Amino acid sequence: MTTVSERISQSAFDGSRLRVVLLLDLYDGAQKQFLEVYEHLRSQVSSVPGHISEELCQSIENPSQWLITSEWESASPFLAWVNSEEHVKTVQPLHGCVRDTRSLRFSVLQEMGKAFRSLPESAGGRLQAAPRLGDGVVRHALTFTVRPGSEDIVAKLLAGYSSPQARVDENTRLRRTSLFMHGNRVVRAVEVEGDLLAALRHVAQQPEVQALEEAINPYLEQDRDLTDPDSARVFFTRAALPVVHHVGAGGHEPAGIRRHALFYPAKKGCGTALARLLAGQDEAAADDPTNPIAGSTVFQRDDIVVRMLDMSGPLDARPALALGIEGGHKAAVLARLLDEAKDGVLATDEDISRCLARSSMRMITDRRAPEEP
Repeated sequence: MTTVSERISQSAFDGSRLRVVLLLDLYDGAQKQFLEVYEHLRSQVSSVPGHISEELCQSIENPSQWLITSEWESASPFLAWVNSEEHVKTVQPLHGCVRDTRSLRFSVLQEMGKAFRSLPESAGGRLQAAPRLGDGVVRHALTFTVRPGSEDIVAKLLAGYSSPQARVDENTRLRRTSLFMHGNRVVRAVEVEGDLLAALRHVAQQPEVQALEEAINPYLEQDRDLTDPDSARVFFTRAALPVVHHVGAGGHEPAGIRRHALFYPAKKGCGTALARLLAGQDEAAADDPTNPIAGSTVFQRDDIVVRMLDMSGPLDARPALALGIEGGHKAAVLARLLDEAKDGVLATDEDISRCLARSSMRMITDRRAPEEP
């Protein structure tokens, strides 16, 4: 009999097999084009490390609706692929024949019947060990860079916009938006109750948000045209900074909790290892009653790693814990994974404190939606 963890948690690093479900709605008359594009896409995906199998299905009720399911050894190789520049280029031809898509990702918890026995013998991964306890909140982030020298202007624009209406529909509500900067990099983290995609579309349609996006366009390092659906889609695909690990206590947030964010620039190819290191500490420390961290969220895309903390007391009260390297040889491992490790093995408390200060992101705004009656 499986047991449910007492803490709120999600993780891409538990080693369990992943099933990805992609729902597609095609334009009328686009089926032939879609099948040609899909055949090329399928041949590309089949060679990606960690990919096990894939199925293409068509609705028996609405022939314009299609379903692609794929099996992966774990979440890590899938996320590395789906967030890569290669993936952005590979799926580009789909945009001309697909009206709408929705991607869902699930760890495999149980299997029964004969279907799963058809998996190749070489297939890796395992079943998820136990159900995780959720809190009904979906977390996501976007990141982009602005032109050097424009940081203060952009910070003022981001801090001064009017918040959109929190209620999206009867099932979806914006809960919290936190904006941080580190140098010329911006990170916008959102928390949503309900459907994340519906919430993001709702926000994008609000006049105050559209005005903000237009105002910061001249300062972006990567050009975009949000009036062009293809340009907007590519920009937000590249800007996506997904959650790879979250852990926190259930129930109401204790009083006196403050939000912080840390930016970790990983060496080329080391982003996943760095995110896994940080997630491991936060998972291990979650049950420590002296732990001042009430919640930790690790975001990662390629070699960009951001860790957001909700904690009591000052960030530097326990610098090694806040940095994610308390105990064992984690300081030396972090130094090897960072692209700009200026303190070698982070051997002293002073080294760790300096690294923590350099990693700390500047909070621009942290807005919670008002409680509903």
